[in-house]
Amino acid sequence: MKKILMALILGLVFTAAYAQMDNPLKQGMPSTVTLSNGEVIYDLSGEWDAIYDNKEYGGKNEDIVKITQKGNEFVGIKLIGNQWKPVGSETIKGELDKDGFKSFYTSTVEGWTASDVKIDENCNRIEIETSLGGVILGLTLTRK
Repeated sequence: MKKILMALILGLVFTAAYAQMDNPLKQGMPSTVTLSNGEVIYDLSGEWDAIYDNKEYGGKNEDIVKITQKGNEFVGIKLIGNQWKPVGSETIKGELDKDGFKSFYTSTVEGWTASDVKIDENCNRIEIETSLGGVILGLTLTRK
């Protein structure tokens, strides 16, 4: 019974992690945009609820991140801000391609830091992890 349950859990995790690879983006899909070269990428434009989970650096805090996108490049700015990053400061940036994220960076006390990122297949939730001095900083964005 334990083996069946474990196999089921692993199967679901594997399926979720590779959903994007199994379901390539296609023109006309929600939350996508077609570039002039015909490539279909996610459209991240808009406001996102942001939950920063920085246990070692101030705990959890909430913000709103407004993402603007030009072609395959995007940048997100804080709309509320805090003592470390005031309103209007850039908090994320990167590049998209047909497979999802080509690059993704988070603004940290050490400058722009490469981050691991996962996006759900509907482009409504983005989970970001950034390693800073052995500490994992988390950021979850949920489309408003």
